[in-house]
Amino acid sequence: MDEMRRDRDAEGRAHNARPRDGLGRPLPYGSPGVARQPEGVVRTPAETLAEAQRLLDAGMPFHAHEVFEDAWKSGPQDERELWRGLAQLAVGLTHSARGNTTGGARLLRRGAGALAPFAGSAPHGIAVAGLSEWARELAGRVELGPVVDAAAEAPRLRR
Repeated sequence: MDEMRRDRDAEGRAHNARPRDGLGRPLPYGSPGVARQPEGVVRTPAETLAEAQRLLDAGMPFHAHEVFEDAWKSGPQDERELWRGLAQLAVGLTHSARGNTTGGARLLRRGAGALAPFAGSAPHGIAVAGLSEWARELAGRVELGPVVDAAAEAPRLRR
């Protein structure tokens, strides 16, 4: 591809400005897409959870994943695995809604495993045990092959 035509950010890193649908799938250039989540936003845990819940409820788990990823990268070291696990749950739901049953189930289980160390503490009011149970149950259903509706399957993040 011609270097002049590639999407680049101000530092020259490759950046895909191609429009995306609500599940993060690329659409043809010029198509109306869903606005992307801005990257690198530092939010409080409450703001992170509220924004991610809004996106999950809207059937946009790919975008919720990006919100969790910001928290994972900017949060305290002792909470990184928590936010990474939540991001994996969102990506697992994304893949499941896209029809990728193997990847969806695997990421849902991986996210549940990442949350396991936090099950007894419920940091920031996060329903860790409930989310882990939800993820394992959904992974089992996803492996049977049906594509899931991301909005209908959206988990509740807080107790």
